[in-house]
Amino acid sequence: MMWSPIHKLFSTPKLITFACLVIIAYLLPYYILGEDTHIRVHDNLDSNIVWYKLLVESGQLFSPGTIPNVINGLPRSTLASPFDAMVWLYVLFEPMTAYTIGQTIMRFVAFYGMYILLRNRIETPLISVGAALCFALLPFWPSGLLTIAGLPLALHVFLTIRDHGWNINKYYWLVLLLLPFFSSFILTFVFFLGLMGVIWLIDWIRLKKSNWAFFTAITSMTVLFLMKNYLLLYSMFLSDGFISHRTENDLGHNDLAETLKLFSHNFVNGHTHDMAVHTKIIVPVIGVAFLVAAYRNLKPKILPSLFIFNALISLWYAFWYWGGWRVLKDQIMILNTFNFSRIHFLDPVIWYICFALALWILWKHLRFGKVLVVALIVAQCGIVFYLNEENKYSKLGTPTFAEFYSENLFDSIESYIGKDQSKYSVVSIAMHPTIAQYNGFYTLDTYNNSFPLEYKHKFRKIIAPELEKNSNLKNYFDTWGGRLYMYVSELGENYRFTKHSNKELENLNINTEALSMLGGDYVLSALPILNNEENGLIFERSFENSESPWKIYLYKIVA
Repeated sequence: MMWSPIHKLFSTPKLITFACLVIIAYLLPYYILGEDTHIRVHDNLDSNIVWYKLLVESGQLFSPGTIPNVINGLPRSTLASPFDAMVWLYVLFEPMTAYTIGQTIMRFVAFYGMYILLRNRIETPLISVGAALCFALLPFWPSGLLTIAGLPLALHVFLTIRDHGWNINKYYWLVLLLLPFFSSFILTFVFFLGLMGVIWLIDWIRLKKSNWAFFTAITSMTVLFLMKNYLLLYSMFLSDGFISHRTENDLGHNDLAETLKLFSHNFVNGHTHDMAVHTKIIVPVIGVAFLVAAYRNLKPKILPSLFIFNALISLWYAFWYWGGWRVLKDQIMILNTFNFSRIHFLDPVIWYICFALALWILWKHLRFGKVLVVALIVAQCGIVFYLNEENKYSKLGTPTFAEFYSENLFDSIESYIGKDQSKYSVVSIAMHPTIAQYNGFYTLDTYNNSFPLEYKHKFRKIIAPELEKNSNLKNYFDTWGGRLYMYVSELGENYRFTKHSNKELENLNINTEALSMLGGDYVLSALPILNNEENGLIFERSFENSESPWKIYLYKIVA
């Protein structure tokens, strides 16, 4: 009885309105600060944002050609599809505006999708809205758009079609047909659609009849994804294309102990690209729910099944890097070039469905469960809200969007050189090459998912002396090599040195002749190179201003 007035106060419409206001508050830094917002660097500022910008500026959205700004011609097929919604945000808006709109779409679709997935399966609106809100505030990989955030909506659509066949609202089919343009096939939906196919097959075997509506939904979305990625398919099957550097990937040499440790870490803590932030609240809540279920003699089926499924996903992820797989990876190319462990990108959706189911058990079967559930939702919401990009990365001391790319600083470098940027090429030391790329410089170094293996071999000659000094760097470059960086042994994998750094490069040893033969003209270094003359580099001058965290030392390469 005491709960009734509170229950009426928090009716479903009011709960949804409150959740939307929380999401708006979460998004406010992007709208208020603009380019002065602190956002993620890894696989974001250092890559995807620039890839979209370069693609749009190249004028080759639909062309199978090359992007001349990068590595003397980066194959167009290595960048996003022209039918990717994120690309068109960058066509229509400035990069930071496109990024902000992407974040907004991501958060609201994540909330709505998880809410409608849960609302018909859990009787309590507070739990459905609360779990959906927590899910919507997760630190999703920013350029993924609906790659992870849209999975609950996709799951709801497919389960509805599975249950009701052709007798559903036409809007379900519209959502199904739109989702491929807002998400990635190779990161999540190839696995999601594979699981839907397994469910269809099990139903067919068990019920002895075909659910053609469900089958049509699966095949339709798959075909749309393949059509969307036509440039990639064209380069793989219809043109001579190029041999990707990924063919020499040599990842996965963990022994059994390391594999089990990786399993434990991923299951408990998650992965940087699909963080579910489930360690402090969600996992203990699920554990308590199991105890309550056992005490009350309940037999929940979905919760333990999903919990075990997530454990199996983490186990698969860990064993993908087990050394025993090398026998097959060395013989079957697709096992070496395609990362099948990425099924772990499904983790967050499963964790939050489990969270909602566990909360429902506590709500119904535990004394003071209702109060406890409210407290747990508020606590989890507080944790994920605290991890918003502005708050997290300002505390970590990383640059803002504007500071990272420092356009005015690089404009002054361009003016000093005084030539059309297409007439010379640069490499960067102690900094991400995408900073130079963003500012219009043609770079011989880069970070991309795929590029010609032949170019990787040529570039390696430049940094070979430094790689020989550092076995970790050598292994990192040779077994993966997605970052074609001017590695320096004494810096390791640190690519961010501000103008306040006291670090100096005293023993740099690069093959300047190989750099010159590749077309190099200038070196942009975030640190002074004391032995520059020994490396065939002539110091021109340094550049800094009050707005930028960088101090750039410009060196001319002597052929």
